This record gives sequence, C-alpha cells and structure tokens, in this order.
Amino acid sequence: MRYFLHLAYNGANYCGWQVQPNAVSVQETIEKCLSLKLKHKVSVTGCGRTDTGVHARSFYAHFETDAMPSDIDNFVYQLNVFLPDDIVVYRCFPVSSDMHARFSAKSRTYRYYITRGKNPFKKDEAFYLYGKLDVEAMQKAADTLFEYTDFTSFSKLHTQVKTNNCRIIKALWYEKDDLLVFEIKADRFLRNMVRAIVGTLLEVGRGRLTVDDFRNVLERRDRCSAGTSVPAHALFLEDVEY
Repeated sequence: MRYFLHLAYNGANYCGWQVQPNAVSVQETIEKCLSLKLKHKVSVTGCGRTDTGVHARSFYAHFETDAMPSDIDNFVYQLNVFLPDDIVVYRCFPVSSDMHARFSAKSRTYRYYITRGKNPFKKDEAFYLYGKLDVEAMQKAADTLFEYTDFTSFSKLHTQVKTNNCRIIKALWYEKDDLLVFEIKADRFLRNMVRAIVGTLLEVGRGRLTVDDFRNVLERRDRCSAGTSVPAHALFLEDVEY
C-alpha cells in the first residue's frame, strides 16, 4: 500500500534531498529510518529535489509497505524519535496507488529571505545583504517571468531533465518584519533555478542590470548570462499543492 509522508527539514547538514554518493542526504536518512521501523527495505520518492543547504518547511514523499502498524500516529512518533533533530515528520497517511509525491503535485512555493542589517539570530536562515536595492525595479523584472516558459538561463548546467519549461504562477517581492522576501510559485522548478533568479534580480536592484537586460537574460537561454546564485541557506520550500 502507498503512503504519503508530510515532513520538514533544516537542510544545513545535508547534500540536499536526493541520495548522493559520499554525502548524507535527507532522502537517505528517511529511508534508513523507515526501513528500520518497518523491518524491510523502503524506497522513498520526494516531491522535488532541494539543493545542498536548502530547507523545506513543507515537503511530501511517498513510499510503499504492507507492514504499516495499525497505530500510525505512534508510528510517526517513533520515526521522530529515531530521526535527527533537523528532520521532522508531521503526518503519515495512506493514498491511492496512483498518487505520486512528485508528479501529482500541481505547484511548489519557495521563499528566499534577505536581511538588510547584520543579525546573528538570522544568519542561518536569511542572506545578509548590505546596500540599497531598487525593489520596485526588481519587482518589474520579476513580472517578466510570467511571459516565459523556458528557464534555461536559470538552470544548473548538464542536468538530466527532458525540458527546461516551467509555468510561473507567482513572483513577488515583499517586506516581512525586518526581512525582504522573494516568493515564487510554479508548477515545477529546475535545479538551482530560484537561487539563480534571485541572484539576477538582485543585480537589477543594485542597478547593474535593467529590466530589459533581465528580459534579455531570459531570452538568451544561457546560464552564463544570468547572475550568480545566492547562498542556499536562505531558501525555503514553503508549500506543495496537490
């Protein structure tokens, strides 16, 4: 029978979600825990592939087993006892056999957090950026994302995907408390895509690129034309919709 896990994790100590050779991943950690508790080898499929150091406040994964205990709430409790402190399972629930954590998802929402002043209590969850930014210009540039579907310019090179097409649903800069936040929602994301978009939008905010320059970056479909990716520790997967 197929089950979904709803979980969250701090990605600081992991190479990302996906299993990687010679590195510890979130996927590997959860698979080991499930296999131990269910007493058989368990493979887990996630709703996406967060990069090294990226966090997830809401993440879904599915697995299959015929050995699920009758008390699922206690099973979740036992998982959390065994899992490290930087991973938490919120829920485990049965789903139909055609529900897929990755392919059934209709959208994902990421937020990138920037702090404008040095703050030791935000250093692990926000990117400290000194200097003035033209947020209005950054928003105008972000609005152009809705006009395009090919985001090759913001994709990590040499990835094993069939298409670089994505549909942007939301792209918004806003202030939240003492943070500047970029929120982006799409049907799917490419590897490194959000961090590359934010890095290029910041170039607009600094006055190094115009809105038209940003549009040209999109149209070139060349990663080398885009800005530098911003640090991973300030990026959070916030929501996945099915």
